[in-house]
Amino acid sequence: MKMPYRAETATGDVFDIEFPLHEDTGSAVRVSQLVSLVLDAIDRDIAVVGETSNGDVLQAVAMALAIRGRMIHAAPETVTALTTELVATALTAAGEAERNNPPVGHA
Repeated sequence: MKMPYRAETATGDVFDIEFPLHEDTGSAVRVSQLVSLVLDAIDRDIAVVGETSNGDVLQAVAMALAIRGRMIHAAPETVTALTTELVATALTAAGEAERNNPPVGHA
């Protein structure tokens, strides 16, 4: 199963991404909502605080993912394997999405 997701950047780039979902996904809708929530929270914070390096954002998201994974009651090697698989799959899907710049005034 795949989850379509449209990501729009502050600079006007648009990415239409087809994310493959893990076979044990409970709700594609909820996954999409959580992705939007995380991205919106980062955008809101940067709008208030100001310029933040992409490296700092990625590092913080990676650390949050590691912490969230550690909260799971499972063997650390199981969580690491699952997290690594999910991140690799998501990175591949995002990397395959074309960067589109819609004309000004069009969505």
